[in-house]
Amino acid sequence: MWKEFKAFAMKGNVLDLAIGVIIGGAFGKIVTSLVNDVLMPLLGLLLGGLNLSGLKFQFGTAVLKYGEFLQSVLDFFIVAFSIFLFIKALSKLKRKEVDKPAAPPKPSNEETLLAEIRDLLKQQQGSR
Repeated sequence: MWKEFKAFAMKGNVLDLAIGVIIGGAFGKIVTSLVNDVLMPLLGLLLGGLNLSGLKFQFGTAVLKYGEFLQSVLDFFIVAFSIFLFIKALSKLKRKEVDKPAAPPKPSNEETLLAEIRDLLKQQQGSR
């Protein structure tokens, strides 16, 4: 079952791509939750209660929410880095599979007979 899963995960067809997009979306939600619910509160605590998403400039009635933008940029970098690590791990698995040396091919009957004849001829020349 593991071999079937690895073969499936390493294919490059459209169905696999569609599944990857779906899994990527779910993975993105997990990482976004990690950023919003775990990392940002800790970062805010370390920075004295700073909340990036609350940062804004107000120009009269217009509000520039640059903190939301910074939060989205941070989310992107964390998601991108997480996906990079995941892809790197998959590539390492695939490389190990490719790097396995294939067993040398078994010599044909003709080759075996020719090798025996060669060895016999060498023995005869050595005994003279």
